[in-house]
Amino acid sequence: MAFTAHSLAASFQIQFGGTAHPVCYRAPGRVNMMGEHTDYNQGLVCPMALEMACYAAVAPAAHGNLRVYSANLKEAREWPAAGIASAQPQRDWGDYIAGVAVELNCAGVPVTGYDLYLESDVPAGAGLSSSASVEVATALALLGSREMEKLAIAKLCQRAESRFVGMPCGIMDQYASLFGQWDSAIQIDCRSLESEAVHLPREMRVVVVNSMVKHELGTSAYRQRVAECQEAVAAIRRLNPAVHTLRDVTPRYLEEIQDNIPVVPLKRARHVATDNVRVLGFAAAARRDDVDEMGRLFVASHRSAQYDYEISCEELDFLVDTAIKLEGVYGARMTGGGFGGCTVNLLAPCAVATFRKQISDAYRRRFSLEPLFYECVPAAGAARL
Repeated sequence: MAFTAHSLAASFQIQFGGTAHPVCYRAPGRVNMMGEHTDYNQGLVCPMALEMACYAAVAPAAHGNLRVYSANLKEAREWPAAGIASAQPQRDWGDYIAGVAVELNCAGVPVTGYDLYLESDVPAGAGLSSSASVEVATALALLGSREMEKLAIAKLCQRAESRFVGMPCGIMDQYASLFGQWDSAIQIDCRSLESEAVHLPREMRVVVVNSMVKHELGTSAYRQRVAECQEAVAAIRRLNPAVHTLRDVTPRYLEEIQDNIPVVPLKRARHVATDNVRVLGFAAAARRDDVDEMGRLFVASHRSAQYDYEISCEELDFLVDTAIKLEGVYGARMTGGGFGGCTVNLLAPCAVATFRKQISDAYRRRFSLEPLFYECVPAAGAARL
């Protein structure tokens, strides 16, 4: 779907009327290449911003309200701008917008009357960061010409999702949406909040497969995993107070002290510790164009998510198990929060067409569902159109 400032302005005027000329912004989704559920443990991640994005068109409005329309949902929400600080979550899509407005207000950036039009081609519920793209697009739109550093915007949007929406997420999604690079994935250190480019091999394609399922367990299980990681840290700190998060724990050290950690928190910690190592290995393999090693790390990460972090599901496992048997597929893994959503696959360019057909046929036979495919290339971070 192609969006331009002109097409968004036309849609804005159809929705809100009048002759206002809105300013337009784009904030991309992301696919996480490596490092799953490591960000809220101050670990390492390697996401790639996508061409798929949330688009925002915004203009000041004299009515004094923050009025928002979602073209995807064909629904509107509205809050008095003067009272935005006291807005309360309603447990629907509007919370992502209201949460950002509340955090802007807390940061000393007053939100006045605006009309805001949102339209996105990031599939919701697929694990491609549709929510963070909405948050970042909203933040840029409401900031307008007022300056704020990109890292501060990422932190603000993370707070909106954590405090207002109620999802205890790390910073990866918002960071990737703002700092994405058109030619590279980015390796993010979620402790120092520094990042570096990871150029992917030219003779490799990244294909995301949408399972078209999202199990309800996902949201509650995410919170549970956060708590289990904290339980693991508490057990480790009784032995070593220098440990503050699972970022401080290596796989070897974890193996040495495993008898002192409850079984389930130990499994969660092992996934985080080994996936941190895999991020470094993936980036190093990418830099030397070692697609076979990148693929091996993909499969190892999926097995860790499947058995140690227990965030996969039958559909994702089937997609991965089917993909890695196909010629020209270097590796496959689940990506995102888990319990449905997408897999990400590394392919030889000549294998893409056959891959799509064989995966579609197999998945349809097994689950009576038609998967969706997205061939992904690295895209630039959020900006004004």
